[in-house]
Amino acid sequence: MRAIRVFFFVILAVVLMLLAAANRQLVTVSLVPEALAPFAGGQWSLTMPAFVALFLAMVFGVLLGLVWEWIRESHLRAESSRRAHDLAQLQREVGDLRRTHAAPRDDVLAILDEPRKPTAAPAGTGSTLPAPR
Repeated sequence: MRAIRVFFFVILAVVLMLLAAANRQLVTVSLVPEALAPFAGGQWSLTMPAFVALFLAMVFGVLLGLVWEWIRESHLRAESSRRAHDLAQLQREVGDLRRTHAAPRDDVLAILDEPRKPTAAPAGTGSTLPAPR
């Protein structure tokens, strides 16, 4: 599995290096349309190589997707947390019931529940055989 992961990252690195080598020309990226730039104040454009703009767009897309999924799955995390809380509560209740069930009971009932011990042979016979008929 580790070899497959390393192979994947090597292929990805080669593809990204080829992409960077093929897109070295400079591009200007504007964050605000030129018509609105005087109202926004300041310079809202950057000049950079095309591969940097492409890599930044990919990183921004991945981060946006991660945040989107994290927000989308928030109800699943809440449900999981609620179920974990319920499970812990049920485990506490079962533990309490086991301790209550194993607790000493009423003395009379405890005597009745004890297993009967075999009776000893009458003294003086010296034999444990059944009595003759």
